Amino acid sequence: MKNVFKVSLLAAAVAITVGCNQEEEQVTSTQETAAVSFKNDNEKAAYAIGASFSRYVSTTLEKQAEFGMTLDKEIILQGITDTLRDNSKLTDEEMIETLKAYDTKVKAAAEKVQLEAAEKLAAEAKAFLDENAKAEGVTVTDSGLQYSVITKADGPKPAAEDTVTVHYVGTLVDGTVFDSSVERDQPAKFPLNRVIPGWTEGVQLMSVGEKYKFVIPAELGYGEQGAGSIPPGATLIFEVELLDIEAADAPVAETEEAPAAE
Repeated sequence: MKNVFKVSLLAAAVAITVGCNQEEEQVTSTQETAAVSFKNDNEKAAYAIGASFSRYVSTTLEKQAEFGMTLDKEIILQGITDTLRDNSKLTDEEMIETLKAYDTKVKAAAEKVQLEAAEKLAAEAKAFLDENAKAEGVTVTDSGLQYSVITKADGPKPAAEDTVTVHYVGTLVDGTVFDSSVERDQPAKFPLNRVIPGWTEGVQLMSVGEKYKFVIPAELGYGEQGAGSIPPGATLIFEVELLDIEAADAPVAETEEAPAAE
């Protein structure tokens, strides 16, 4: 939110965005006409500055509109025109005071929207986890990790300090695949204590040759920060097959970074 005030100040000078209300074809035509009518490079540079500034500020206004904050572009146009002609209706002190007050409103509106989105996501995640916990064959650990066995096998299980080789597919609750060693046809190898908590806990339950499905709450995954294509607060679903274990005291070759690494 720290850039909102700068954005608010820029919004006050959005007069040049008047052209944004035209049809795309008309804008293109106007730009082509202007391009051949400039008297010199300074005029062209001045126009380019205005056009670039206009697009930046127009984008800013669109983002603020998502928070329910809208400004009348005609009044903005009047403000910039009056000021350029040394006929501003506000003193510098009044402008600063007004923009600070507006910035406070924008921040409050943005925080409200973000809070509502976070609450909605948390509610959806809880509902999904609650429903999945009732599914046949699903076990829920004390930490909240949910797992089910797809393929059963007997054999050694890794310790947190061991290095494991796995195949996996990671999806979001809507089915979007965000990572897959299977699609790459390249197993992942990594120290088990250097990945997200849900993996560290879950893979220790597995024997070589087993395949599990893990449903990992956000607090055992990437939390409220998210990572890459994984959104903040996301519940993660992994199908993991344990292929091999290397004990912690065995020589370990250089490993590739696991996609679930912290």
